Amino acid sequence: IGRQGEVEERLERLVAERGEAKARREQIEASLTSVHELSETLTGKSELLDGWIQKLTVEQQAQSEAAREVSTALSGRRKERQDAERELVEIREKRSRLELSDAENTVRLETLTDALRRELDTDPETAMAAERPEVEGGASPEARVRELERELKLMGPINPLALEEFEELKERHEFLDGQLNDVKNTKRDLQRLIKEIDEEIVGVFSAAYADVATNFVELFQTLFPGGRGGVKLTDTSDLLNCGVEIEAKPSGKNVKKLSLLSGGERSLTALAFLFSVFKSRPSPFYVMDEVEAALDDMNLSRFLSLIEEFRKEAQLIIVSHQKRTMEGADVLYGVSMKPGGSSKVVSEKSNAE
Repeated sequence: IGRQGEVEERLERLVAERGEAKARREQIEASLTSVHELSETLTGKSELLDGWIQKLTVEQQAQSEAAREVSTALSGRRKERQDAERELVEIREKRSRLELSDAENTVRLETLTDALRRELDTDPETAMAAERPEVEGGASPEARVRELERELKLMGPINPLALEEFEELKERHEFLDGQLNDVKNTKRDLQRLIKEIDEEIVGVFSAAYADVATNFVELFQTLFPGGRGGVKLTDTSDLLNCGVEIEAKPSGKNVKKLSLLSGGERSLTALAFLFSVFKSRPSPFYVMDEVEAALDDMNLSRFLSLIEEFRKEAQLIIVSHQKRTMEGADVLYGVSMKPGGSSKVVSEKSNAE
């Protein structure tokens, strides 16, 4: 009876699926009809578009030809403009030379007039009406004038604006000189400030280095019983630019460089340096991310004992996959996510607390 029920249920399901398949087939056939109609419409539109494209192509060619003609005409106008601008520049230069020559002649005339009135106590009209004096050496007055003019040309033209330019340059020089003095004073103050900051940095670094070096020796011996470790500077004469070298010699090994240690030993040495910094400059809390991942059971026990010492004075937040580290925690926080669900945070306090 149970088998017959299953068969009947299956037959009913097949009949329903057959009905659904028939409905889907009718829907697909209707869609195909619509697609055929759309294809015919698109074919007609494509032919219409081809006609428009041919028409636009002809118009584009005509516009291109017109643009070429306009471009040719524009090139000619540009050349004419360049020639006109060049001619205008030449005319302006010629005008400037003429104005300068006119100014020189005016100044020369005024100078000669002043010289006549000051030295000879006469007017230009009286001087022009007087007879020409004899020229020494038998030279003609015209030759003497040409000689004097040549000497004046060798002296160069007179600049009527020289006094104003001198005053402007003097004022500019005084302004720049004041600015230069301000810059020098500012530079001197900055250098003094930099020196004070460098001295303060050296003092703070020296104190921190001394504390870290002392704490590193103690912590290294705690993490490596019987071993020796130390921190030293690469250049004690230049504390601002020197580096820091870490020496580590575990018990039973004759090596000092970190590159020759195993992964766990390097991690433990790094932890010793890290906690020596923590101990030298304490903080309210510390965050560590899987720092004990490479440690074996023995080294993990030493690390946990170090954690136990530091947890008395600060709050430690450790991201870990180690079970023993989790067992020593006061509170555990984990993130879990069920299949198909969203992640959530789970917290658990230890029994000791």
